[in-house]
Amino acid sequence: MAKKQALTGDFVEIKLKEGVYCFARVLREPYFAFYDACSEDTQEVEELAARTVMFKLAVMNRAIASGRWRVIGHLPLEEELRLPIKTFKQDAISRKLYVYVDGQERPATREECEGLERAAVWDPEHVEDRLRDHFAGVPNKWAESLKLKADAKVAPTPQ
Repeated sequence: MAKKQALTGDFVEIKLKEGVYCFARVLREPYFAFYDACSEDTQEVEELAARTVMFKLAVMNRAIASGRWRVIGHLPLEEELRLPIKTFKQDAISRKLYVYVDGQERPATREECEGLERAAVWDPEHVEDRLRDHFAGVPNKWAESLKLKADAKVAPTPQ
């Protein structure tokens, strides 16, 4: 059986539990944009495109390749969704911070990193947990574990 692939701009339906779905959009690999939309029915892609994007994450390609997340339609990406995605890195030992964009990293301040997602590639199951928790209004253990740590330090600028 051939692996399934998705194209940039494809919309996917993510089953959260029996009869409840959430929706995301394929961005530049490996990123997805997750919409603030939860429904018992498949949504029209035009309606989804008008919804708020809650967050953007890098996700393992098996989410689509395995058929776990089903492609439900396609629209060309809006300009905002074509912009490079900025994430942060925090060294596990030194706690120094970096901003990561398009494969390049540079030293960063805490303020620059606040509000950014940590550079990580998520398992689809963990994304589904995060979405379920979001719509239930409770903190998500995976997102909490990846938050910016309180003891963050500014990384030195390379000479």
